[in-house]
Amino acid sequence: MPLGIFLINPDFIRINERIRAREVRVIIGSTGQQLGILKTDEALRRAKSYGLDLIEISPNATPPVCRITDFGKYKYELTKQERERKQHHTKVKEIKFRVKIGTHDYETKLRHAEEFLEKANKVKVQLQFRGREMAHKDLGLAMMEKITRDLDGMSTVDTPAKLLGRAITMTLSPLPANKRKRRFGKPEESFEEMEAADEAKELQEEQEDSADSAQLNPE
Repeated sequence: MPLGIFLINPDFIRINERIRAREVRVIIGSTGQQLGILKTDEALRRAKSYGLDLIEISPNATPPVCRITDFGKYKYELTKQERERKQHHTKVKEIKFRVKIGTHDYETKLRHAEEFLEKANKVKVQLQFRGREMAHKDLGLAMMEKITRDLDGMSTVDTPAKLLGRAITMTLSPLPANKRKRRFGKPEESFEEMEAADEAKELQEEQEDSADSAQLNPE
């Protein structure tokens, strides 16, 4: 990892004549060779002789550390590695919905979605169909649109809603922190408690479906 990569905003890096220190510690970017402490004017002459820039990469060091390299390439690498770092730390949290869902359960799930988005996680929304619900895919798509609208203060659509087998899925990405605005507040129960309640309901529905099937098709 390049020295100072996450300590400096690329838009505020001092380069060449903008460097204020009288002397700097100099590193050749392409080889990593250290030239030691030089007067800033001398370091700048060295950089220009190579057709490169003198870039202050550790302004708080004594003396500041500078690298001789191409500024455009250096800024690109900073941006690329910062993007990779964010992608590495981003997690995808899954929340499952059903077509037939009560208002309380719906809002509880949105509270958890907001909680995940607040922590800069992506949210995978999955709407599952059971049995005859597959005949009402339009209701499922309408619900996904409603979820998108209800969470638009916290997220943007990363992957649009798509029907896959017996489920519709979409992925939401968090908005920048300064643009997020929660609508549903903090969840009253933990995500694990909510999932456990969902599993219990699903098991009960499966048992009821089995009982109904047995009544319709007696041996």
